[in-house]
Amino acid sequence: MSLKICCLAALALFSTKIMAQKSNLNYPKTEKGNHIDKYFGADVADPYRWLEDDRAENTKAWVKTQVAFTQNYLDKIPYRNDIGKQLKEIWNYEKISAPFEEGNYTYFYKNDGLQAQSVLYRTNTSGKTEVFLDPNKFSDKGTTSLSGVSFNKKGNLVAYSISEGGSDWNKIIIMDVETKKILDEPVTAKFSGASWYKDEGFYYSKYDQPKEGSQLSGMTDMHKVYFHKLGTSVSDDTLIKGGADFKRRYMSIGVSDDERYLILSASDATNGNELYIKDLEKKNSEFVAIQTGYDFNTDIVETVGNTIYVSTDKNAPNKKLQKFDINNPKVWTDVIPETENVLSISTGGGFLFATYMKDAVSIVKQYDFNGKLMREIALPGKGTAGGFGGKKSQKNLYYSFSNFITPSTTFKINAATGVSEVYQKPNVKFSPENYISEQVFYTSKDGTKIPMMISYKKGLKMDGKNPTILYGYGGFNISITPSFSVVNAIWMENGGIYAVANIRGGGEYGKKWHDAGTKMQKKNVFEDFIAAGEYLQKNKYTSPNFMALSGRSNGGLLVGATMTMRPDLAKVAFPGVGVLDMLRYNKFTAGAGWSYDYGTAEDSKEMFEYLKSYSPVHNVKSGKCYPSTMVITGDHDDRVVPAHSFKFGAELQAKQDCKNPVLIRIETDAGHGAGRSTDQVIAENADIISFALFEMGIEKLNK
Repeated sequence: MSLKICCLAALALFSTKIMAQKSNLNYPKTEKGNHIDKYFGADVADPYRWLEDDRAENTKAWVKTQVAFTQNYLDKIPYRNDIGKQLKEIWNYEKISAPFEEGNYTYFYKNDGLQAQSVLYRTNTSGKTEVFLDPNKFSDKGTTSLSGVSFNKKGNLVAYSISEGGSDWNKIIIMDVETKKILDEPVTAKFSGASWYKDEGFYYSKYDQPKEGSQLSGMTDMHKVYFHKLGTSVSDDTLIKGGADFKRRYMSIGVSDDERYLILSASDATNGNELYIKDLEKKNSEFVAIQTGYDFNTDIVETVGNTIYVSTDKNAPNKKLQKFDINNPKVWTDVIPETENVLSISTGGGFLFATYMKDAVSIVKQYDFNGKLMREIALPGKGTAGGFGGKKSQKNLYYSFSNFITPSTTFKINAATGVSEVYQKPNVKFSPENYISEQVFYTSKDGTKIPMMISYKKGLKMDGKNPTILYGYGGFNISITPSFSVVNAIWMENGGIYAVANIRGGGEYGKKWHDAGTKMQKKNVFEDFIAAGEYLQKNKYTSPNFMALSGRSNGGLLVGATMTMRPDLAKVAFPGVGVLDMLRYNKFTAGAGWSYDYGTAEDSKEMFEYLKSYSPVHNVKSGKCYPSTMVITGDHDDRVVPAHSFKFGAELQAKQDCKNPVLIRIETDAGHGAGRSTDQVIAENADIISFALFEMGIEKLNK
């Protein structure tokens, strides 16, 4: 059942009922304190500092009143339930992952449609399929998720990780694959997988547990690497690296596929890493430093005997693949040289698969391990391809392909011939042939050309009155590539436009593109986003009264900064789980690790003043009319703590100078985003779509 937006000519007019509702906004009272911080002699007021204590009774009471206020407002949107029903209907299709082989079984994930969490199945050599792990049975609410699985080489042991309420803290549970008997006590870890070494045990990373009462917000700035030996207590786990003599904020550790090398990557920020290798075949060997300092990003891709293959941006901003001999680790030679397009590498079936990103769209080439080009993989269109990974012995590999109007389809590829065939095509109630997804290039404030993808239903009239969501991220070298979403499908089905701007700060054009949106150049990101909105409006896709700004995490900062810099740009804003207090973000959890992108208020007077000049919490001004805003956060977010959203929402509610509402949507039993139940995701997106349309003046929907 599709919904059609009616009365397009009159969309800018609110009904008397809606206007009356807006005029009676009585926000919950938020007490203001008198806390003041000093930065380089400057006083900075922080009246809502008390909201940082998310476990205090007064904060809990405030959250309760905000939740009630938000729900009361949303309950009055006449078509909110209809949108929720349509989302539920389109969501209800079978989702099956690509299979992977471990030991005597082939494993795959499947969600029947509306299950809270996807279930891990396995098929044995005789073709019998059974449930292996069902995270829906981990908790009554479906909010405990399966965040990772790691099998040993034989495939007879597994370490699987669970996250409770969306927390980044995971419990690693060890199990015998055949009997499903739990072995040993759970291992608590954060930002870690489990890397097995033979049948002896596994390596993992963790922080010391924050003190009682600060589990969500306490700083986690000293990662340590341990080895857990099967059959022993966690308290007896061996410290491999970390502590006062080797203090690093992030460390990941893994054993090579041939189980010869132990590989350690260490860093103090989210960009740049040190790299160390230990030869496990040599008794009492030490880690050998392959790369020190944090100027470059280098990762080991594969090991073949003494030869180590690495992907690096050292002297190659778009990355290249190199190799070296473990006995002469200072001499590196090219295998796949740098090109004008950003490179990422995967291995499988005894080959290298190079995925290039050209204007945010995938091109895939297959090489042998000597760097000889075998072929370019024929993709079904312009979009995002991912996968191609697997064991060296695999004959068939799998990859996915999607774009903004093509549901993600899984393909099987013969590694020897390069021939692909459809493996799994989802049965989504969506017809791509009825939609358009076009790429345009627009000019930012400083003359930089920025790509943007704009997707919408065919036949849409470009009269400036189309409800439009402009989405962006712009940070941490993360690229926003075309992908299908049933939420966006509903938005477009009902006359909406979905636009994604590939702004600076991301990785779409390599390290230079990333660096152009960091520290003292961070405002480039916001200017790029503003220019995207202006392009859409100038070309009559939409207009300010019909535009919504959307972004999450660093994208939440993007929305918060944009709406405070240019409150007239859009009618609606969705800063989701955002980094919004730029003077204090580094005081919580692993926030200090984001300093490569942001800098910190303690770095210098110049850096402090620059951060303060765009920090959303510090730039809400009295007497301004800000967009209708839904600040989104989760009460268990221990990555970007909810205090960011609490303080920003409180500032907006106190200073908003027009009838545009400011809601703070706080999801309970939810973290930064991963691991939420299907019901939670559907409910949030129903609220987002209905709030956006309602605030744009759409009075009703016709069936």
